[in-house]
Amino acid sequence: MKAMIFAAGLGTRLKPLTDNKPKALVDVAGKPMLERVITNLIKYGFNEIVINVHHFGEQIIDFVNSKNFNAKIHISDERGELLDTGGGILKAEKLLVSEGPFLVHNADILTDLNLADFYKFHCNNNADASILVASRETARYFLFNEENRLCGWINKKTGEKLPNNLNSVGLKELAFGGIHVMSPSIFKSLKEFTSEHKFSITPFYVNTCQSLRIYGYNPKESYSWFDVGKIETLKKATDFITDDK
Repeated sequence: MKAMIFAAGLGTRLKPLTDNKPKALVDVAGKPMLERVITNLIKYGFNEIVINVHHFGEQIIDFVNSKNFNAKIHISDERGELLDTGGGILKAEKLLVSEGPFLVHNADILTDLNLADFYKFHCNNNADASILVASRETARYFLFNEENRLCGWINKKTGEKLPNNLNSVGLKELAFGGIHVMSPSIFKSLKEFTSEHKFSITPFYVNTCQSLRIYGYNPKESYSWFDVGKIETLKKATDFITDDK
């Protein structure tokens, strides 16, 4: 199974830790967050992994080359220009495309969620894309119907909704968890959505959800989840991992 790790971000929320290194190489309880994500992916059967790089990208390349991970690892090089999430996936198409779906994982998300179960959920629903979501307080939410089909997006602070004419009454508000599963069919839809090479995946999801099968994955089983892209949550994750040893 294939997976992609978004490791190209500037890490502005983690400054000054990212002044001289990429966010993905910031330590969490003694190990770079990237190493923790790679190890977890391998644990759940993902044996071919694409990592995109930009900010201090050469450090990530050197780090990967210095390790003997039990997986085939490819680099999608965005050092010339940071392409955002949608553009990053599209650039990595040749590395990701195969007969089966692929998983996409933010480098700054640490979780013990069973990723193999998430992958199976996607396959069982014959989905174009599946999004990890949860009931969590945030400013922006994806909106789902009773069948967990994506219907739109809302910014609670500004009141902005996508699509603009969306009637959100009765829809479930769920926060994105930084992990998706996508089928190869997504590449054709991405190319039809925009001619831009730099774009976010969120507008793509909410503007194509009427025609594509995009599902939210909100497992009943409890699991740990940390966004370690911020100083305060990085400390919480470090304390959790340290206490769990």
